[in-house]
Amino acid sequence: MFGHDFYHESIRKYIILFGTLFNDLHIKRKNEAGNVIQKIKCPLTYAPREKVTARLEQNPNLTEQQSILLPRLSFELVNLTYDPARKLNTVTKLVKDPNTGNKVKRVFNPVPYDLSFDFNMFTRYAEDSTQLLEQIVPFFTPEFTATINLIPEMDIKVDVPIVLNSLSSQDVYEGDFETRRALIWNLSFNMRAYFYGPLNDQAVIKSANTNFYVPHANGTYGNAVATSVKQKPGMLANGSPTTNSSLTVASSSIFANSDYGVITDFEDYFDGSTS
Repeated sequence: MFGHDFYHESIRKYIILFGTLFNDLHIKRKNEAGNVIQKIKCPLTYAPREKVTARLEQNPNLTEQQSILLPRLSFELVNLTYDPARKLNTVTKLVKDPNTGNKVKRVFNPVPYDLSFDFNMFTRYAEDSTQLLEQIVPFFTPEFTATINLIPEMDIKVDVPIVLNSLSSQDVYEGDFETRRALIWNLSFNMRAYFYGPLNDQAVIKSANTNFYVPHANGTYGNAVATSVKQKPGMLANGSPTTNSSLTVASSSIFANSDYGVITDFEDYFDGSTS
């Protein structure tokens, strides 16, 4: 039924946009004098919290080389929900002039969806968690708006609000003193996104013919045309617009992106009779 093979990579772009917000978070470790002795860039992965937690539990001993897993960040797309409050007129078209020929590209208004993301922070120390939270929370009031070039072919750039819905923490600590401790913070986000349908080529209307009729004495209209108005594009050989039909080049040589004028011709067939 649908029969389209278009792919705008919208979901992929939204996921990349979300991950880009958190791909440059750092933790600073200080000594007793307050001097920075270590700066750690937190690695970011696309993975569910359960998978990262299981990976941590597989190597719980601090003496193993793989214990350098913390701090770590992860996120995942967990849900898509239709948002009727942001619904636009379905049949409205967005048009883009491709600067070629007599056709333009068009696409119908997008469909609004909310994308739900889970963002997780895994740290060993409470101070690490608070540092990361203070690098994130101030930017969400409760939303942060980013711009994404969603469909480059149409120059469609969309402002995407990302809302911070909730925060929760969990202290994973079981076993003896040598067992790994993990402080986990979960941040829930909602991204207000749009999805566009297929792009199509549409011809440009350059000429128009309008016929006017006069009523008969009994109030009805006959089949005879009283006045005919014909409009067509006009352009000189040097590319300048004109409204003189005797100077214009052929309509086939005037393209949709040409700088042309409008030539209007009147043909009057009215003989004064209304019967």
